[in-house]
Amino acid sequence: MGETEILAVDDPGAGLEARRRRVPDYPIHLGPATHLAEERTRLHGLSWEHFDARMLGSTVGAVLTGIDLAGALPEPAIREIQAALDSYKVVFFRDQDMTAEQHLGFARRFGELEVHPFIPSKETQPDLVRFAKGPDTGGYENQWHHDVTWREQPSRSTILRALEVPDVGGDTLFADMCAAYDGLPEDLRVEAEGLTATHSFERAFGRQVPPERMEEVRALYPEVSHPVVCTHERTGRRYLYVNRIFVDRIAGRTRAESLDILDRLARQADYPEYQCRFRWEPGSVAFWDNRAVQHYANSDYWPDVRVMERASIVGDRPAA
Repeated sequence: MGETEILAVDDPGAGLEARRRRVPDYPIHLGPATHLAEERTRLHGLSWEHFDARMLGSTVGAVLTGIDLAGALPEPAIREIQAALDSYKVVFFRDQDMTAEQHLGFARRFGELEVHPFIPSKETQPDLVRFAKGPDTGGYENQWHHDVTWREQPSRSTILRALEVPDVGGDTLFADMCAAYDGLPEDLRVEAEGLTATHSFERAFGRQVPPERMEEVRALYPEVSHPVVCTHERTGRRYLYVNRIFVDRIAGRTRAESLDILDRLARQADYPEYQCRFRWEPGSVAFWDNRAVQHYANSDYWPDVRVMERASIVGDRPAA
């Protein structure tokens, strides 16, 4: 592996030679993400009528206060929550005393709800899935991903409510995939435009399907292709739409080429400059845009218990 000579920025007063250092010739992330400045300034300047907002990340995530999601919210408040979601990409609420039915009722204000075929739900509430982790279970959400991208019409947004959480650990991180796209190196951005990726449920959920039913389930949920770079249907922002859990390959590329491109694109979610982190408490609610962000649930709390319930809103097919 080679080395590249660059200028250090920690001592701008030093002479040129003193400021030279050598770094490995592999992908690195140097200096402030200056392309975030305009969006950060815009978001910090927003104000709202029905709630107050406090940003968590530079361009992603805000805690909304002064609003009760279990109440009979007027339509203007619902529209303003949607506008905040469009802007911040994920919004959080604390101390929400909601029943499962109130959770579903709030979610239905934003559209038709999704029924997940692989994650358990109550028979009487098929559109509310439960994640219950404890001493006898392991975590599998601890990779960056958009939800259900293996669907032809993946969920547009998701509302997750905390019922029981560990004293330490179990946070969820969110990555701004609009900022991640904006921050791509020019050559990689050009390469990504026009590519499509093939998504499949099998890597994540295939082991739950009995072998004798696999062909039946594949027919119900066949592989689908989505653009690698999409345009957000509400905001017009461009965003990266690939993840390591559900993407199987890049169309028209060899397996090795697919893995290389996928790795370079998926790595964008890893940069803290594009992230926010939410510490859960009982009664906390997160509402995220499943197109504009990826999320990562920390599996750092075993053997403690973490119980969450989720309702997801059906979306349209992602488009370039």
